[in-house]
Amino acid sequence: MAIHIALLLTLLETLALSAVLLLWAKQVQGARLLVVFLAGVATWIVGNELPNWAGIATAPLAMALLSTLPLTSAAFLHFCLIFCQSAIPRRWIYAAYAVAALAALNALLRSPGSFEHFEPFTGVEWVVVPNHVGWTTSLVWSCFAALGIGALLLAFWRTDLAQRRRQIAAVAISCAWGLMAMSGYAFAALQIPLYPWQVLTAPAYPVILVYGILRYRVFVANVWARRALASAILVGLGALVVALAVALPFAFLESRWVVAVGVAAVTLALRGPVWRFAERLIYPGGMPSAEDLRSWRTQLGRVSTMDALERAAQQLLSRRMGMEIAVQLRRGEQSTGHTMHPASQPSLQCAKTGDGGWQIQLLGFEEAPPGQRHLAELFGSIVADACASVEHAEQARLLERETQLQARLAELGSLATTVAHDLRNPLNIIAMAVAMAPQDTRQEVGEQIARISRLTEDLLDYAKPWQLHAMQTDITQRVRSLVRRMPEVELGPGLQSPCPAWLDPVRFDQAVVNLLTNAQSARQSTSSLAASPRVWVDAECSPDAVLLHVCDDGAGIPDDLRERLFQPFASRSPGGTGLGLAIVARIMGAHGGTAALTERAPWHTCFTLTFPMKENPTP
Repeated sequence: MAIHIALLLTLLETLALSAVLLLWAKQVQGARLLVVFLAGVATWIVGNELPNWAGIATAPLAMALLSTLPLTSAAFLHFCLIFCQSAIPRRWIYAAYAVAALAALNALLRSPGSFEHFEPFTGVEWVVVPNHVGWTTSLVWSCFAALGIGALLLAFWRTDLAQRRRQIAAVAISCAWGLMAMSGYAFAALQIPLYPWQVLTAPAYPVILVYGILRYRVFVANVWARRALASAILVGLGALVVALAVALPFAFLESRWVVAVGVAAVTLALRGPVWRFAERLIYPGGMPSAEDLRSWRTQLGRVSTMDALERAAQQLLSRRMGMEIAVQLRRGEQSTGHTMHPASQPSLQCAKTGDGGWQIQLLGFEEAPPGQRHLAELFGSIVADACASVEHAEQARLLERETQLQARLAELGSLATTVAHDLRNPLNIIAMAVAMAPQDTRQEVGEQIARISRLTEDLLDYAKPWQLHAMQTDITQRVRSLVRRMPEVELGPGLQSPCPAWLDPVRFDQAVVNLLTNAQSARQSTSSLAASPRVWVDAECSPDAVLLHVCDDGAGIPDDLRERLFQPFASRSPGGTGLGLAIVARIMGAHGGTAALTERAPWHTCFTLTFPMKENPTP
C-alpha cells in the first residue's frame, strides 16, 4: 500500500510540475522537453499501477504505456544537451529519437513483459516482469539516460562558473535520485527477494529535478512561492503518515480518527521547521531580516568616501552570500559604457542616473537563484541610499574646502596687494641707487628686481578672484600660435587636425605658456647633460575630453616635490616663483578639468591638461 501511495503522490507532483513548466516555457531553456520527460515519467507510473488500480484486464494498455519508455529517455537526453548547451549536430538528436521510436514500436508490437505476483513486494498485487523485448527496451532507455548524465558530467567538468557548476550538479543529483527510486522494480525483474524500499523515495524525485534545474530561473522569490512549497511538503508528510499507518501492523491504526489525529499532529509539529526549510529553498542564504537591513545601513553609513563604501559593500555582500561578489560604484562619465568586472563574476553595480539618483544593476546573476537575486537587490537599494549620502557628504566637504580656499585667497590677495604696494617704492629706490654702479652690479640687481616683480604679479594673479569667459576654441590653432616663436618646441600628430573645446582662450594661453616656460627652463638647465634636450606638445581628442600634453626630456621632477607640485611656492626651477603650476591647476579647476603629472615614455617630465567636453564650465 505504501508503494501505491508513493507512486500516486509522485504522479500528482509530476502533473502539477508539468503544468507549471508549461506556464514558464518561454522563460526557461528546454522547458518543453522537460515537460515531455515528466509526462513520460507519469506514463511510466500509470503503466505500472494501472492493473493495480483497474484490474489485470488493463494489462495490455499498461504494457502499451510502458513501451513508450525509450521515447521518454530520448527526450531526457535531448533536454540534457540543450541544458548543457552542447554543440551536438541535430542529426544525432534525430537519430536518437529514431532509435527510441524503433525500440518503442518493437515493444508495442511484441509486448515488453507480463504482470505477475511477487511476494516480496508487500502490498503490491501486480508487478511487471520484463521479457527479452522488455530487456532490450530497458537497455535502450538506459543508454540514453547514461548519455544524458554523461553530457551533464562533461559540462560540469568544462564550465568555470561556480553558479553553473552548482546548477549542473543539482540536475545530476536529481537524476541519480530518480534512478535510485526506479531501481526498486529491478528486484522483481531479477527475482531478488527484497522489498523495493527505493520506490518510497520517488515523490521527492520530481521536486528535486525541477528545483535543481529551475531554482535559478523560475521560482518567484516571494511569500506565495514559500507558502506553496511549504504546503506541498506538509501534504507529502501527511501522505507519508497515512502510508505508514496502513503499512504498520497495529490494530489501533485502523481507526480513521486515529490516523487523522496523527496527520494533524505531525503537520502542526513540523509546521515551523518545514516553513524555515521552504524559506531556505526559496531564499538560499536566508531571507534578510529587519535586523540585517539595519546592520547593513549602519555599517555602510559609517564610511565617508566612495572607495571605502565600495570595499565595505563588497565585503558585506560577499560574506552574506558565501561567494565573491564584486561591487562597483560609478558616477559621471563612468556610469556609461564598459563594466569593470567580467560577466563570469557576479557583480552589483550602482550607477548615478541623469536625474541625480542612483540605480543598481546586477551582472552575472542570470544563473543565480531568485532568492539570491532578491537578496542582492535589497542590499543594492541600501547601497544606493549610502551612495547618495556619501555623495552629499563629499559635496558638503568640497563646498567647505572651497569656502576655506576662497577665504585664504582673499586674505592672500589682500596681503599681496599690500606687499606689492609697499615693495614698489623700495625697489625704485634700489634701482636708482645702483644707476651709477658697474654694469655687472646693475644687471644682477635688475634681474632680482624683475624676479620680485614677477613674484608679486603672479601672487596677485593667483589670489585675486576672476571669472572665465569660455567659448568654442580650436586647441590646435591656439597651440600653434603660441609656439610660433619657439622653434625648439615639437608638435605631435594630435595637433595636425582641429581639436575643438569649450574654454577661456586667455586663461588657456596662460596655462600653456606656464608649462612651456617650465619645460624650457628644465631643458636649458640640462643642456649640458643631454645632447639635444627637447620640448614636445601633443593633443588627444575624444568624445568625453580633450587632453593636452606638454613634455620635456629635462632632469625630471624630484620625488620629494611630486606630492606638492601644484601647491603654491613649489618650484623645480631655482629662479622660479613657485606659482606657475599652482596657477595652471587653478585654471584647470575653473574649467572643470585637471592638471596632472603623467608618465609618457621616453619623456622625463610630462604634464597633461584635461578639458572635459562640456559647455559653460564652472568658474
